[in-house]
Amino acid sequence: MDYNAHLDAALGKLHEEGRYRTFIDIERKKGHYPHALWRKEDGSEQPITVWCGNDYLGMGQHPVVLAAMHEALDATGAGSGGTRNISGTTVYHKRLEAELADLHQKEAALLFTSAYIANDATLSTLPKLFPGLIIYSDELNHASMIEGIRRNGGAKRVFKHNDLADLRAKLMADDPAAPKLIAFESVYSMDGDFGPIKELCDLAEEFGALTYLDEVHAVGMYGPRGGGVAERDGLLDRIDIVNGTLGKAFGVHGGYIAASAKMCDAVRSYAPGFIFTTSLPPVVAAGAAASVAHLKTDQALRDLHQERAAVLKLRLKGMGLPIIDHGSHIVPVIVGDPVHTKKLSDMLLSQFGIYVQPINFPTVPRGTERLRFTPSPVHGPKEIDALVSAMDQLWSHCALNRAEMAG
Repeated sequence: MDYNAHLDAALGKLHEEGRYRTFIDIERKKGHYPHALWRKEDGSEQPITVWCGNDYLGMGQHPVVLAAMHEALDATGAGSGGTRNISGTTVYHKRLEAELADLHQKEAALLFTSAYIANDATLSTLPKLFPGLIIYSDELNHASMIEGIRRNGGAKRVFKHNDLADLRAKLMADDPAAPKLIAFESVYSMDGDFGPIKELCDLAEEFGALTYLDEVHAVGMYGPRGGGVAERDGLLDRIDIVNGTLGKAFGVHGGYIAASAKMCDAVRSYAPGFIFTTSLPPVVAAGAAASVAHLKTDQALRDLHQERAAVLKLRLKGMGLPIIDHGSHIVPVIVGDPVHTKKLSDMLLSQFGIYVQPINFPTVPRGTERLRFTPSPVHGPKEIDALVSAMDQLWSHCALNRAEMAG
């Protein structure tokens, strides 16, 4: 067996299709986000503006977060020292879980090293807790949800994206007595559209199903305290399990679920992804707790975030660029070809100092390849002007169509 030949073939396929992903070395400068330095392979540096980061509110640079992390680092050192069950539980972890439980108005919360692991570990564990469980999953759910459901060995039903009629038909076709769970998201990150949370909860109530809501692209940004779209819409009491991240709007690292005390206790006790993983460093937990607490009171930052996103969408629409606008903070511009998408990304970086990664298959369907911009409160008028001007020039240079897409 020529193993290297197989590796060459696999990588070569990505290159041929224009889907090969490259990393660039970025050095963020404290207090200057979204501005950063691109360290090139030849050793030179170029100032850039990051337009595809998930630090949606700039909290990764916020003085409140940094002060909490400095204090915890000086008090405890670097690592946590073990899994939560052995030696990796500290006052910082307990404080963060309390903040998160309060944020989502739940009895408890449970920390994981990422929201991916939180989804995977929880969804793969639930059939152990509810034998015969059937999980109904939106077809555009995160890869972590899909993987957790795939690995759990239980029954699954994939319903068409946000299609309540399709979900109802699948619920009606199954045994009324079987335990059920409906898994969905609040904000779908590639198109920026919202899930019909209320209607999904209505179906769950009608058919006796649990609800599992992924709010990773909404926590911190929506709701009067940053509890997500479910909080904004007054639906927190109808969600059984909330999944969230500490690595996007909260600007730090890690993931979690928030649910009843019994649910969190059961997942904690049965999920290998929790049991056998070293816990978050206390310094990270401290920074995340400070970020969550701060954003419960900083509505002005949320308002500015939405304003910046609205301005960017309006400016891009004004040039006739094919953007998708569902009213969220995510701004996808459809290119429709992987090679062109990669070329635009490369030219934006090298010629204009604008960093945005191409989004290609399998993350999005073929023919919908895109550039996905994530404006934040610290992307001001100067940065928006530079981006709009660059997109205008490159769109014409690449002779791409200017036909606005419906939201």
